[in-house]
Amino acid sequence: MVSEPRAEIDIPRLVLAAPASGAGKTTVTTGLMAAFTARGLHVSPHKVGPDYIDPSYHALACGRPGRNLDAVLCGAARIAALFAHGARGADLAVVEGVMGLFDGVARPGPGEQADHASTAHVARLLDAPVVLVVDVSGAARSIAALVAGFRGFDRRIRLAGVILNRVGSPHHRDLLTEALDDIAVPVLGALPREQAVHTPSRHLGLVPAAERRPAAVAAVDRLGALVGSACDLDALLRVARTAPPLRVARWEPATVLAAAGPAAVTTADPAMPAMPDRPPRVAVAGGAAFTFGYPEHIELLTAAGADVVPVDPLRDETLPPGTDALIIGGGFPEEHVAALADNARLRAEVAAFAARGGPVAAECAGLLYLARTLDGAPMCGVLDVEAVMGPRLTLGYRSAIAAADSPLAAAGTTVHAHEFHRTVLRPPPGRAPCDPRSPSPAHGAAGPPPGSSWVAAWWLPVPETAPRPAPGRVAGGGRRGGQQAASPWMSEGFVYRRVHASYLHLHWAGRPGAATRLLAAARAARREDGRDTAGAAPRVRAPKPAGPPGRIQPGAA
Repeated sequence: MVSEPRAEIDIPRLVLAAPASGAGKTTVTTGLMAAFTARGLHVSPHKVGPDYIDPSYHALACGRPGRNLDAVLCGAARIAALFAHGARGADLAVVEGVMGLFDGVARPGPGEQADHASTAHVARLLDAPVVLVVDVSGAARSIAALVAGFRGFDRRIRLAGVILNRVGSPHHRDLLTEALDDIAVPVLGALPREQAVHTPSRHLGLVPAAERRPAAVAAVDRLGALVGSACDLDALLRVARTAPPLRVARWEPATVLAAAGPAAVTTADPAMPAMPDRPPRVAVAGGAAFTFGYPEHIELLTAAGADVVPVDPLRDETLPPGTDALIIGGGFPEEHVAALADNARLRAEVAAFAARGGPVAAECAGLLYLARTLDGAPMCGVLDVEAVMGPRLTLGYRSAIAAADSPLAAAGTTVHAHEFHRTVLRPPPGRAPCDPRSPSPAHGAAGPPPGSSWVAAWWLPVPETAPRPAPGRVAGGGRRGGQQAASPWMSEGFVYRRVHASYLHLHWAGRPGAATRLLAAARAARREDGRDTAGAAPRVRAPKPAGPPGRIQPGAA
């Protein structure tokens, strides 16, 4: 996990938190980042939790990647190291919190505190002062009682001041300031209600900056001007400089890869002759339809020796020449479904790449792109399932165990992941789902491609509120002794040849071996293509499924 002996880094830093979601954290944080950047400071942007969208605005404000600090996906022990890695060369680091200050995972695991993975938890790990963003609409002196409660709830948190948001008038601001003076909490900013900047949202939150870049740039610039004029930037800098030196070993991609060890990929043919080596070329889907991604993934792939190149499924009609592996991450393909469907040439090329054994790692939006259809429009057809928008948001952390060897994980590997979508999968007409409790209920129902078979990507613990399976079915999709068997596990996702497709998002900083494993699969596929001079489909070993684990592993879910 670490790259060098521990050393002290002295980086001014502060955490922006709130009593609850909807208080204006993203607006205020992005505006502060832009205002400090306009002053000539190099600002390092960070976000607590797994969210992809807020960091896209942070990146616009700061001119450097927005980075996530997620104690579930990456592990609490890595938070300070990842922070130091991202803040290298910065004058100031600003961290936007998630939800309310003390809101963490719903069910902490053994040895984890009640606020595990919360903003407060990350602030303690970074030894950083906290500034509370408070929506003061409809209240005056009562805000002081609220702030006093937050200050006293956990004395390990250094509440350094508040920024008042949605202030109704100068008189309202004065009342609030006097009340907070009575409890010795400084007001570091006050944003008037009428000066709101419109940032459009949809079903999963804000519209990603990449989908509305000119408008997003203008909005961030306006936020910087508004927040910069409404906040005491000098006082906030003084608060940030109260953070003590942080003793940490910086996270370095090359070193964590070496610590993870070589990848063990079982789909290569050991009798195959070696091919002249060159850096594996990994195409990463981007553009407006696929905007989700963690910068550490690209850094790990590059450190592992990959040549990482972009591909935009909305604009590019072919994969980049020499593509050895394809990553299709998250995003909003449902907002661009017509344009994706119109690009039939690329869809066919992706399907052919997967059919000949090319490694594909698809998460959430990538899973939808590989489906037969999305809301009735044709997609790549790699997966014989249909994807449709559903009525409910599926959101939360998941603990999962790899159900089969895949380009990302060996069978039996335990991971912590995040799920975040409003779509559902269903089998083609006339085929019944295998397990209605599964997030991918069409798994095992659709007929496999000729001469090969699909297996599940992951085993997930069955939620306590999940519906019972149909008679004769079990979560693993089978029977025991001819009788219906109870199972605490359900299947999720798909593995076929070297395709890994799942709703689950992983952060590779928490599982760096995924990068080396994907590249090992890419090299194996290239060797097979080199031997296949007759043009026949290469012989790729079918993934071997592993049955449901005997018991549920502890972990955040």
